[in-house]
Amino acid sequence: MKSARKLMQRRAQRVRRRLKKNSNGRPRLSVFRSDKNISVQIIDDAQGVTLVSASTLEDKKAKGSDVEAAKRIGKLIAERASKAKVTDVVFDRGPYLYHGRVKALADAAREAGLKF
Repeated sequence: MKSARKLMQRRAQRVRRRLKKNSNGRPRLSVFRSDKNISVQIIDDAQGVTLVSASTLEDKKAKGSDVEAAKRIGKLIAERASKAKVTDVVFDRGPYLYHGRVKALADAAREAGLKF
């Protein structure tokens, strides 16, 4: 029997493998969710650099791990991406299901101007 951690790692690798195949050179919007915080970064895999990032750790108003904080971080990453002239990304949810905080973050980023 495999542990929950191993299963999460396998799911994340499966998602990333599929994304790299279908990305066509677009940067990756990667989400990390913990019990207390949520963070997101836009990564250019071709050059191996992070273009922009946002987290509930740095935003005083978005403290916590609820859906409202995820929405604020989604808007913040979209604003920072537009300043960095990034409009089109590939959404990397990692091992997390597309629901709850992850979905709220994605919807807020889309509404604020990111395309994926």
